[in-house]
Order: sequence, then C-alpha cells, then structure tokens
Amino acid sequence: MTDTSRPASDDTGPERPGDPADAHPPPERSDGIRVPPDRSTDAPAGRGNRRRAGARRHRAGLTPPEILGLSGTDPAAAAPRPRPGVRRAAVAHGMLDPTAGNPAEDDDLAGTTPAAGHSRQVAARRRRVVLAALALTAAASAVTLVATLVNWAPAAPPARELTAAERDRLAAMRVVNYRDVRAGLHLTVSGTAGRTDLLGWVDWARRLVYLDVSGPGAGPLRGLVQATPTVAVVRPDPEAMSTPAMPPLMPPGDDWRLCADRSLDPLLGLVFDLALDRPEPADGLSGRWLRHEQVTGETVDVLETSLPRPVATGGATPTGSPSAAPHTGVARYWLDSTGRLHRVETTLPGVGQVNLQLHRADRPTLRPVDALGGRPGLPRALTTAERHRWQRLPARLRAAGGATVTLVGPVGTDLDLRGSGWLSWTAGTAYLGVTALDATDRRVLVRHGRRTVARIETRPGADPAARPPLPPPTTGWRTGPHRTSALDPLVSAALRAARGTGPQGSTRRIRGDSHRGVPVDVVEVETARGPTRYWVDRTGLLRRLETRTPAGAWAQLDLTTGRTPRLTPPT
Repeated sequence: MTDTSRPASDDTGPERPGDPADAHPPPERSDGIRVPPDRSTDAPAGRGNRRRAGARRHRAGLTPPEILGLSGTDPAAAAPRPRPGVRRAAVAHGMLDPTAGNPAEDDDLAGTTPAAGHSRQVAARRRRVVLAALALTAAASAVTLVATLVNWAPAAPPARELTAAERDRLAAMRVVNYRDVRAGLHLTVSGTAGRTDLLGWVDWARRLVYLDVSGPGAGPLRGLVQATPTVAVVRPDPEAMSTPAMPPLMPPGDDWRLCADRSLDPLLGLVFDLALDRPEPADGLSGRWLRHEQVTGETVDVLETSLPRPVATGGATPTGSPSAAPHTGVARYWLDSTGRLHRVETTLPGVGQVNLQLHRADRPTLRPVDALGGRPGLPRALTTAERHRWQRLPARLRAAGGATVTLVGPVGTDLDLRGSGWLSWTAGTAYLGVTALDATDRRVLVRHGRRTVARIETRPGADPAARPPLPPPTTGWRTGPHRTSALDPLVSAALRAARGTGPQGSTRRIRGDSHRGVPVDVVEVETARGPTRYWVDRTGLLRRLETRTPAGAWAQLDLTTGRTPRLTPPT
C-alpha cells in the first residue's frame, strides 16, 4: 500500500521566522496525524493585535519591509526626515544656510535659490493685483446694482382721456386759485433772445401781479413790474444783476412808468386767466391724463388740455392795447387732488416756451404802487369828524393861499410826464414846467387860468425837473390841444377844490394813508369826469390829488402849502 503522507522534506524545510505556527505546533492524534488548530476563538484578538502593531510601526516611521529586515537601505537613512517645506521656507527667508545640514535634502532645497524666490514674489504680487482688480470690479457692480434698484420705477401707465372727476377738478381749478387769493410764482420764458426769469407774486382777488424781471432775454424790461389786467408799469433797472431774485416786498415809490413793451401781454394774460370767481362748466372740457408726478412731496396729476379762456376785463390789456384775443394752443397742468394748481407748461405765440411754477405757501399781502392806485383799503362812508374836515377844505385852501406842486403823469405808453411849479388858490391860476421822459430835450411851460390853458415849448436848462422860469415869457403862448393836455383835468381839479363849497359828487373814504409822514384820509369823489382822490390831513389841508389818465393809470399832484410867487392868469 502506497504511503500518501507528506514527504519528510516538507517537515524539515527551512524555518520561516515569525510564523505563528512554529510557536504553537498543531496537536497530533494517536495515529500520528496532526490536527489543525481551532482559530475561531483567538482570531479577533489576532486582528486587533495586528492593527495595534501597525499603528505603533506607523508612529515609529517604519514601513513593513523595514520591519521584516528586507530593505537594503541604511538604517540611518530609514530614520524619519524633517518635512522639506519647513526647511525650504527657512532657507528662502535667510534663516538657514542651504549648504549646511543633511546632504540628502539638497534635492528638496533646489528651488530655494534667490532667483526662484524672486519669481515667487512676482507671482504673489500678480495674485494681489488680480485680487484687487476683482474686488474693485465687484464693488463697482454692487454700486451699479444699488443705483439701478433705487432709481428703478415701474412702467408708467399710458396716457388716456380725462375722466369725469378729472374734468370737474380742471373746471374748478380757476375758482380754487381765486379763493386762495395769492401765491408766489416763477415764470421762465425760453425765447429767441435767451432765457427770461420773472419772479414774484400774484393776487388773483385784487387782480395784481408784482414781478422782478431778469435773465439774458430780459432786455429793456430788466427791473420791476407791477400790473393789473388793464395797465402795467415798470421800473427799469439796466444795472440789475441777471441772477433771478424776488422783488422787494415794499416796492420803491419813484421812477415807475407805463410799460411800452408789448411782449409782456401774453405772459400777464396767462397769469390773470388762471383765476375766476365762478366755476365754468366741465362738459366743454376735453384733454388727456398723462402721468403722476411728485411736487413738494405731494402726488399730482399731469393733465393736458387747451389754454383757459381769457377773463373779460371790459378794458384794455396791461400795456394799453385792445382786449386780448383767446389763447390758442394746449397746456399741461399739474393739479393735486383738491384742484390746486402747482405748475403750467405751454408755448405762447411770439413768446416761446413758458414754464410757470406756483408756490402756494408764499402769500404775502401786495401793495400796488401809486401809479396803480396805491394799497387797497376798505371803502366806507365818511364819519362825522371826517365830513366836517371835508366841508372845511375850500376855506382852508383859500386861507393857505397857494402851494408848490410836483406832478407825475403816466399818460400813455409813449408819453410819461413829469412837472413842477406853483399853484395859487387866491388867484385861481397855476404855472408849471412839464417834461416828457422820452423827450428830455424839450420842455413845455403851461399856464392855467379859470377858463384858459396856454402853452409854450422851450429848451430846458441844466435840470429838466427844475421849476419854470420867472417871470414867465411874455410872447409865444398858444392855446388848443397838446400832448400834455391829458394832465389838465388834474390841475383844474386842484384849483376847483378851493371854490365855493368844494368838490361836488358822491364821496367815500377809501383808506387811511400817510404822505411824507403825515397821516391823511384818502377821500374819493365820483364825478362825471371819473373818480378823483383827495388826500386830506387831520388839519383839513390838501396834500395830494389823484385822477385817472387815459391809459388807466393814476396821475399824482403833490402839494406843499406855503408862500408862492405872484402868478397871473394867461390872457
């Protein structure tokens, strides 16, 4: 029988060190056959021991071939080396000499030469520049995004026809302005001559506009303007600054004259036509709603419709021309929810583009200049004391004897007269020298009698406003119509005040005022020739006399009682 057991050479082969089977040979049975050991119980412990041994070898820096002695390297070379990054940084910063130390590290330190360090510094600087550029780009993008979000607004609704409520507001606009009485305004005119600014106030209830005119396009109108629907007076100031500014609240008292420039007519007409004392029907209004806007923190509607119809004044336009024709064209109105107007934009023929802004909170009381009748008052009947002084007026004038007089007469747009002289109530005559502002090289001497008025033209002396020469010329006097005849009613009324029982007609007190610091009562007498105003002080003396001129303005004759030269009536 053949023996099938393992050869003896298998049992006596070379010993393998480290084999666990050598330490614990398998047990043998009685018949000589080895039994394999049961490893089911100690297998987990063996695996755990192997893991702990591997961890200890890793901490010691040993690899499995070094443990088994199979590596052919020098044990000293197998020792753990310092990390090359640490030594390389030390050499790059000059903290370590690269020639000293372990020669085995020369290959790791090959990149730490000065040239290589300079290259790394250049690369670092490039990285910093790129990062800075990226940061700036990000900041600019953020700013652009924020600005876009802040200024962004949703698309506005399209223009449409006016609703019934909007037509009612537009129809009530002029009544609201009239009830608000006054408002500040800023008119901007963009014409062919340049920009013109008109700043000031409007009083719709008393029908008065007070403006300062400036800007490159103002021309001869530069200065102050006061106007009513029938007459406008200006105070030119060519040396005034071109910067827009509000006029002084208390207007100057002298140098006002009628406005001869017709270019103000459409502008003043537009301002006055924005107010009406009664509502107009809304059925005849048509137009478009354009958009919403913010004005002084308030939401308003921008409405487009035709210009308002002119308000009938029953007289002339502010510069004395015939009544204005109806406005043509369209305008845009900025209206709030209560029908209050804030802004108007339109284009006027012969003027240009007009922008009118209203400042509703700026509403001071306006005082008209003397050429427009002076400040308003509350007309009433005369009291007993006032009537007594009025009845004594003729006697007081005759007792005074005479007065020195000065005269201001805005007769027409092309004729503004100034004069001075004397008046004698006892002789019933007056002697004046009159000069026109547009013709200062000529002077007219005027002599008034009870029934005759005579004139003679002469050349003025060094001072055109000086009193007439004494004695009067003896020859050359002529009677008949003259361009200074418009002032004859004013002088005649002053002479008649001392005759008989005084002025005849219905009387009423217009207001209290002052003349050169003296308190007076302004008494108006309505006559067939028109209204005449007498300024009477508390002693019963006449201080001023006013009558209307053909241009609609008021002419003034100021009197200072006292001694006068002996005057003789004309023959």
